[in-house]
Amino acid sequence: MTDPTPRQLTFDLPHRPALGAEDFLVGASNETALAMIDSWPHWPHFAAIVEGAAQSGKTHLANVWRYRSGAETCDAVDLTEADVGRFSRAKTFVVENLDQGVGDERTLFHMLNLAREHKLSMLLTSAKSPGDLTVTLPDLRSRLRAIPLVSIGPPDDALLRAVLVKLFADRQLTVEPTVIAFVLARMERSIAAAETIVGELDSLSLATHRKVSRALAGDILARLGSPQDATDLSDS
Repeated sequence: MTDPTPRQLTFDLPHRPALGAEDFLVGASNETALAMIDSWPHWPHFAAIVEGAAQSGKTHLANVWRYRSGAETCDAVDLTEADVGRFSRAKTFVVENLDQGVGDERTLFHMLNLAREHKLSMLLTSAKSPGDLTVTLPDLRSRLRAIPLVSIGPPDDALLRAVLVKLFADRQLTVEPTVIAFVLARMERSIAAAETIVGELDSLSLATHRKVSRALAGDILARLGSPQDATDLSDS
């Protein structure tokens, strides 16, 4: 049976999520990591690692610190010898996504030594703790395990509600509080799930010319395999 609801062709145009310090949403799960960022340049160590699940806010925090410190940045898998010079000039450096592999382990070890010897600062991010990383160079493995670690935990309901509101606002979508409550009660408890749900709702709303409602949210939650029963879908 065909869907009678008319749909229009939509384009996956990029939206502009807010990444400034004032837009970082604080909850019990991330307040320790944010406090560490805020304490720079008075860190007790030359480096720090922020660990957390995908889309937990690690990159947002790294960007906050980068703007404050003037840091250069690079994904760990893309590190090369040229980054040593960038670090020497900037005095601060962000290395993202250690869990995805380190392109040049000797370069990262050299940069960590440089930071320690010349009182420079490094911020590293990872979806895994240092002890669980795949690192073949013993000296680097030991050095990473010695760096202070702060973790971003799973978000609580208050933080998830705020994240949903922000994500809808980033896409310029006006959504009733009852829709937010409906989604919150039925979604997977993660920032990544909130990103997916809001993106899917935005696309379906555009394609069907329907407002973002509980009924539309129920359709998306059912499609994504909501962990809770997406019933009571009537609009209000």
